[in-house]
Amino acid sequence: MAWPSLAVAEWEPTRATLQLLTQIVGKVRMANTPLVNHWWNVVFYVTSRGLTTALIPHPGGLSFQVDFDLVDHELRISTDRDEQRSLRLETRPIADFYAEFMARLDELGVSSQIWPMPVEIEGAVMFTDDRVHGTYEPEQARSFWQGLVQCQRLFEIFRSRFIGKASPVHLFWGALDLAVTRFSGRLAPPHPGGAPHCGPEVMREAYSHEVCSCGYWPGGEGEGFFYSYAYPEPPGYRNVTVEPRQASFNDALGEFLLPYEAVRTAADPDGLLLEFLQSSYEAAAECAAWDRSALERQVSRG
Repeated sequence: MAWPSLAVAEWEPTRATLQLLTQIVGKVRMANTPLVNHWWNVVFYVTSRGLTTALIPHPGGLSFQVDFDLVDHELRISTDRDEQRSLRLETRPIADFYAEFMARLDELGVSSQIWPMPVEIEGAVMFTDDRVHGTYEPEQARSFWQGLVQCQRLFEIFRSRFIGKASPVHLFWGALDLAVTRFSGRLAPPHPGGAPHCGPEVMREAYSHEVCSCGYWPGGEGEGFFYSYAYPEPPGYRNVTVEPRQASFNDALGEFLLPYEAVRTAADPDGLLLEFLQSSYEAAAECAAWDRSALERQVSRG
């Protein structure tokens, strides 16, 4: 599978819709699952056809799962009693999708109450009132999924090199980014917060421990970015030169960035991305004096 083109300016309306749809479904998962460290209980996982919540327990005794099929463009809700409902993924107001999705949950006996306010989005309106967003271009959504499949494959390789605490490779619906995070094992200072419609406790849970996190964010300019950051930011970190040459530190975001397009068009996309992930991690680990010998897998060469 080739790396798809994901020009943000071309697919922004669909990207914005997907972000809102995943937030609706993600909030349902959050409402029904016990808190797992760093909010790992609310994420999505990449599948062979799109994204999944994995199995969600419901207080009524049922368990259910929600899948975004970005090949046939359906949202499927299935329960452990072999019952299923589906919704077409198509252009329509977010408010209409929200109402139908909640009705399908009711029909299956897994009614869920959520706060219908998007998070991490400036100027957001309630899902129940949003009749502005809702554009859905099937091929654009499919291309995004194809890009996630490529990212997932390489993030898993990168994750395998670390034997300390590490997150799964998962998609956070706040910013619609696929991420994988490594932990030093040390506590971190309380995060100051500041994301729209997120109380400070949200970020404090997410960043309770020292991390180096990397991922792909399909926003900004160009075709989005691969990113890597450390929290808390150690002294000297932003002044390190990381590889490859197309990578740079963004002072406004406090992150190293590598344009997605640079990877997509490279002669060796896999090698370029893995070089960025490793180099930016080493910058964080060295500046923060991580115990690398205890945290990294020692690979035999010979």
